[in-house]
Amino acid sequence: QVRLLESGGGVVQAGGSLTLSCELSGRSASSHTMGWFRQASGKEREFVAVITSVTKSNIYYSESVKGRFTISRDNAKNTVFLQMNNLKSEDTAVYYCHADPRGGFYPGSTPRGYWGQGTQDTVSS
Repeated sequence: QVRLLESGGGVVQAGGSLTLSCELSGRSASSHTMGWFRQASGKEREFVAVITSVTKSNIYYSESVKGRFTISRDNAKNTVFLQMNNLKSEDTAVYYCHADPRGGFYPGSTPRGYWGQGTQDTVSS
């Protein structure tokens, strides 16, 4: 059974930092594109960041988080991380971990693969 287990969400003041973790079980994270999406209240889910499979090792960020967020992976732990710095109130959302078995980056297309249950991050101003 494939599962994505997220942790690390919470409440932080504007300008603060949070680190999210996501552990993939049932598959090898190194062969998957691992990423983060988020959904704010009343809005559609949006792309945040991805790191493609080990064979490609490319990283992509949305413009809204570039320079503030850092995605990384620990293949030995089958885990992907999202370090979020200089958080803003507009970063408040439910953050979802995603694993795509295709291994690449497919902007604008409907994500395929597996989703975590989501973790709420709230940035207070």
